[in-house]
Amino acid sequence: MGDRFVVVPVDGGGEVADREEHSGSVVDPQTQLSRGELEKDPVFEPQDPNAAVPILEYNREPNKYGDGVPKENSPFINNTDNDKSNSYDGTNMALFEEEMDSNPMVSSLLNKLANYTNLTQGAQEHEEADDDESSKKKAVKSPQMGTFMGVYLPCIQNILGVILFLRLTWIVGTAGILESLAIVGLCCSCTMLTAISMSAIATNGVVPAGGSYYMISRSLGPEFGGAVGLCFYLGTTFAGSMYILGTIEILLTYIVPKAAIFVAEKKEDEVDALLNNMRVYGTCCLTLMSVVVFVGVKYVNKLALVFLACVFLSILAIYAGVIKTIFEPPDFPVCMLGNRTLQNHNFDKCLKTDVIDNMTVTTQLWKLFCDGPELNATCNDYFKKNNVTNIQGIPGLTSGVISENMWSAYGPLGMLDESKKLSSTEGSNSTQDILMPYVVNDIATFFTLLVGIYFPSVTGIMAGSNRSGDLRDAQRSIPVGTILAIFTTSIIYFSSVVLFGACIEGVLLRDKFGDSVKGNLVIGTLSWPSPWVIVIGSFFSCCGAGLQSLTGAPRLLQAIARDGIVPFLQVFGHGKANGEPTWALLLTGGICEIGILIASLDAVAPILSMFFLMCYLFVNLACAVQTLLRTPNWRPRFKYYHWTLSFLGMSLCLALMFISSWYYAIVAMAIAGCIYKYIEYRGAEKEWGDGIRGLSLNAARFALIRLEDAAPHTKNWRPQLLVLLNLDSDQAVKHPRLLSFTSQLKAGKGLTIVGNVLEGTFLTKETEGKRAEQNIKSAMSAERTKGFCHVVVSSNLRDGVSHLIQSAGLGGMKHNTVLMAWPGTWKQSNDPQSWRNFTETVRETTFAHQALLVAKNVDSFPTNQDRLGEGTIDVWWVVHDGGMLMLLPFLLRQHKVWRKCKMRIFTVAQMDDNSIQMKKDLQTFLYHLRLNAEVEVVEMHDNDISAFTYEKTLVMEQRSQMLKQMQLSKTEREREIQSITDESRNSIRRKNQGAGQGASRQSSPTEDTQEDEAQLIHDRNTASHASMNNKSESGPEHVHMTWTKEKLFTERSRNRECNSNVAVRDLFNMKPEWGSLNQTNVRRMHTAIKLNEVVVNKSQGAQLVLLNMPGPPKNRGGDENYMEFLEVLLEGLNRVLLVRGGGREVITIYS
Repeated sequence: MGDRFVVVPVDGGGEVADREEHSGSVVDPQTQLSRGELEKDPVFEPQDPNAAVPILEYNREPNKYGDGVPKENSPFINNTDNDKSNSYDGTNMALFEEEMDSNPMVSSLLNKLANYTNLTQGAQEHEEADDDESSKKKAVKSPQMGTFMGVYLPCIQNILGVILFLRLTWIVGTAGILESLAIVGLCCSCTMLTAISMSAIATNGVVPAGGSYYMISRSLGPEFGGAVGLCFYLGTTFAGSMYILGTIEILLTYIVPKAAIFVAEKKEDEVDALLNNMRVYGTCCLTLMSVVVFVGVKYVNKLALVFLACVFLSILAIYAGVIKTIFEPPDFPVCMLGNRTLQNHNFDKCLKTDVIDNMTVTTQLWKLFCDGPELNATCNDYFKKNNVTNIQGIPGLTSGVISENMWSAYGPLGMLDESKKLSSTEGSNSTQDILMPYVVNDIATFFTLLVGIYFPSVTGIMAGSNRSGDLRDAQRSIPVGTILAIFTTSIIYFSSVVLFGACIEGVLLRDKFGDSVKGNLVIGTLSWPSPWVIVIGSFFSCCGAGLQSLTGAPRLLQAIARDGIVPFLQVFGHGKANGEPTWALLLTGGICEIGILIASLDAVAPILSMFFLMCYLFVNLACAVQTLLRTPNWRPRFKYYHWTLSFLGMSLCLALMFISSWYYAIVAMAIAGCIYKYIEYRGAEKEWGDGIRGLSLNAARFALIRLEDAAPHTKNWRPQLLVLLNLDSDQAVKHPRLLSFTSQLKAGKGLTIVGNVLEGTFLTKETEGKRAEQNIKSAMSAERTKGFCHVVVSSNLRDGVSHLIQSAGLGGMKHNTVLMAWPGTWKQSNDPQSWRNFTETVRETTFAHQALLVAKNVDSFPTNQDRLGEGTIDVWWVVHDGGMLMLLPFLLRQHKVWRKCKMRIFTVAQMDDNSIQMKKDLQTFLYHLRLNAEVEVVEMHDNDISAFTYEKTLVMEQRSQMLKQMQLSKTEREREIQSITDESRNSIRRKNQGAGQGASRQSSPTEDTQEDEAQLIHDRNTASHASMNNKSESGPEHVHMTWTKEKLFTERSRNRECNSNVAVRDLFNMKPEWGSLNQTNVRRMHTAIKLNEVVVNKSQGAQLVLLNMPGPPKNRGGDENYMEFLEVLLEGLNRVLLVRGGGREVITIYS
């Protein structure tokens, strides 16, 4: 969109103010300039101070003012930071005026879009910043580059390079024409398929400057984006090393060989000497290039066209030389000894002996193979048995040499370069051949190695997308220019393979450094008019490519650092005042030096191949994922793509990685994986609407649908927890150790939902709900509890917990176990709802067939940092609950906190049980369950019920009656107030309507009170028949084991003093005799006391006690007694986990 703001002069200040007031949605505050700035800017230069005052007017012109920083956020809905000063004044849209802050007018939105700039992040703004020596603000030029200059030529320049000039002839001679075509076809197909995927991504919306990194990170997320972005950065950096090594190789081998510092005295030391020279000169060249890049990028950009011209002139010289070989092949003879190729450095004539003045004399070649110049000197056996011949190195296009170069000639390190059409006689001593001046393989050659060496010659397809900020129409230029560039370079490579094989002799093709043609560049021997055209052209081409790499790599690293996804790279986001990435340039130079120290072009090329292939792989993956997911935002303008092409390109990239070098591929993938995991663990959370998130959603949906088909098998059952967490008045977590216990029990496996209920309405509690959710998430993060948070706002706590139990989770991923803390302060609470909510939760989990875990004294449970060095986890298996009691200790002992604790299982035997047989059966059962635990059978004899049990039951029932009486008194007071209110209202109405109607209204509250009192007395008489495990609201917290009459009177006196202000009947008058006590309560109290005695005796020192949890009474009238039973059962124990099964088997003996 070309809409922009421009400055328009308007007469009169009042008119300006009036227009600004009525066009608030038009003027963007970010684009407003002060009058002082306008007067300083050379664009304006008003002639008269009283003349027109410039204001901002909406117009369709390119924006001249911008901050130069690409915006991550686009000016769409809810982006109101710049609208604070814009007010709405009008009547046409009054219906929407209250939502103008969040939903702007369409005109305002279009104005923002018009002012949304897309400036390059590359060298252009740095170049402009360097030139901006004054305080004047330069206008940023709008992108004007087209497809040819902006995409096609940069891609051509980056693709054609060092490998074409230095290694392609050697690849053709070694692999043969057919396999060379296969190598070129594989690599070019890979880049073409990647270009198609890249075109689809690049045309799916605006691509800010940043190129491939931006596309991958915004398509696959920050983790993949950071990992692949850094891999692409490393690939670009090592590419700089490769270009510098190519530059030095051309310099020392073909231009000034005498400049070498290290000179080999022996032939076997030549390789080491060459590598040392490469290291010294490469380091000097890297330093010089880094200084050039640091001083001014604009010089590199201005020289780019010169370097590009060198590339085109070199290629034209090659094709001209090929055509010339048809008529007049160049004269480059190759000296052959037998069928072996000789290095033509130290001799002028390809002769053993020569006739000078009718005398036969030995030549310089003779001296290389013999121990003296004499004719009778001792010579190499092979030298004596074979003749020396000259063959034409470039026989020409019509010579038919293509048939000989069709097949490969791979060989090991040190293999001699031999001609297949010449015959020879083998010598007796072949061990000395390596010391003779033969042309040999400096490395072992095979197909996969050549793929890795050749692949960098097809990289550079991202050059167009990297310049997206400079393009006039990036969505059209990037696909067309990139694909045309790949098509053009593919034709050049394919034709070069065929033409090299058809024009050049095979032995010369395999001569990597041109030793057989007096150190000439092999491809230069083919060129016209002179080999120096190729030598000089390739030299400047490699120099330019190295400078471009050292320019682009630091900016890529700076873009990654500024995104903030890799914390330790943030320092590299800073630079000079003009934005030049100084620190990133230093790091790039250091990494590039590693490649220089490797010193071998053939060893560096596969390294950068890995990183580029990794990048291309994820470009294809991004396109395939977006296409398959069919996300609504996936609407590329480039239509000639398909997910199968992207998948094929991705597979080809992966295959080429392992074909080139499987160990480099593993290292590159390990580096990317480590970066991915680091960003995932420590990186900043970014939400870019990436495809991986959509892929995760689709995978989750598919898995949830599969899970809902059937209930999980017993072998797959694990506790999926709903943790009911309590918060205090400040929305802070009351029991963080409950989350610690959750993480120890789950160890990150399965589902964990942490729920909380806020009382109120959602409209009034929204802020508190968000704060509570944030606090819970912070506590979960601190306790390393992996799961989800679910805060529910409900009118009362009971309904909220019920909603959580019913609706938490989704589909097959629903909780099957509820974990909560024991309400330790239920006795001190004045509100009976505290324990009523607890008993109702127990009932609802039972009814929902969900397991229940209740942790008592949860604040004393160990943290995740604790290590329990010794102790036991005691399981009291009283009733069978589906195996939960067996499974939970096993899961806990998987965590490092409980790992050293031993497991003990206790079971209770009655008088008629065979304890010995029970122990054997239990041991056998545990053996089949594959659980290691000590087994003990505890016998509980049928003793008579003690007086303590009766007194304990008596106090419990008295508390129950007292609480009901307190509730009755409270109800009576409320009804009395209501009666007085109604009476006052009726007295007013009697004055107007008469006394008869008012009397009837006064009598109804009294009758209701009597009915309620009768119903409450009935409930009190029947409550004891259904109570199992409840608590009283007041009374003593602990009843001593030794019960005396004096203590009983003390308890009664304390009860009476606590409730002296309540109008209740005297407790002494309500005391029932022991014989009239509810026998069910007496028996249950007896069971609780006896079982507590046994558990305390055996497990008081245990680290954790797991115990069957009795169920609540079916009649809710006995809930307070149920709490008291549980309190007695758990008395004297520190860490207790009450376990109640969900009604199904959760552990099995079968595999």
